[in-house]
Amino acid sequence: MGFLDKLFGNTSKEDTTMEKLNIGIILGSTREGRVSPQVGEWVKGIADKRGDANYEIVDIADYQLPFLGTTDGTEPGIAAWNQKLANLDGFVFIVQEYNHSITGALKNALDFAREVWNNKAAGIVSYGSTGGARAAEHLRGIMGELMIADVRVHPTLSLFTDFENGTVFKPQELHLNNVNAMFDQVIAWSGALKTLR
Repeated sequence: MGFLDKLFGNTSKEDTTMEKLNIGIILGSTREGRVSPQVGEWVKGIADKRGDANYEIVDIADYQLPFLGTTDGTEPGIAAWNQKLANLDGFVFIVQEYNHSITGALKNALDFAREVWNNKAAGIVSYGSTGGARAAEHLRGIMGELMIADVRVHPTLSLFTDFENGTVFKPQELHLNNVNAMFDQVIAWSGALKTLR
């Protein structure tokens, strides 16, 4: 099966027995009181109902990454972070907007890996006062440098309509279609790009 067949979902009988892809839902914030775990669990709940891949939450906070440039690189979290990414075929980034960009923790985590990002696909679910759109645009530029193919469909969540008091996540039903459309693209592209690795 060729690259374009995989990209556009043309599968043969032989391909239906292929191993499922592994998709990581990356929480992009590490601060105390963050809401990204709520958003991540909601996204994973939608993903798990699809049954088309193995989905897991990947929390940057679990790896206790030091700041890049302040370490000799021997901390165990760095190797564990790279190993986790190496075992994933694609990603969905849960992105919150801070000062019109992504969090320092997410940028640091992106920078602590290189080749393990290459030739994989990613979607973005963002939130903020403008749906996190500006942070997502910054992330797209970084992903280009890391050879991560970002998909077009981008669910945006508003702090004003999808969160209660800015702390309790209560997504509107209208986002469900966008999240599923994003996953359709992430799965198609992740499968196609796997042939390049």
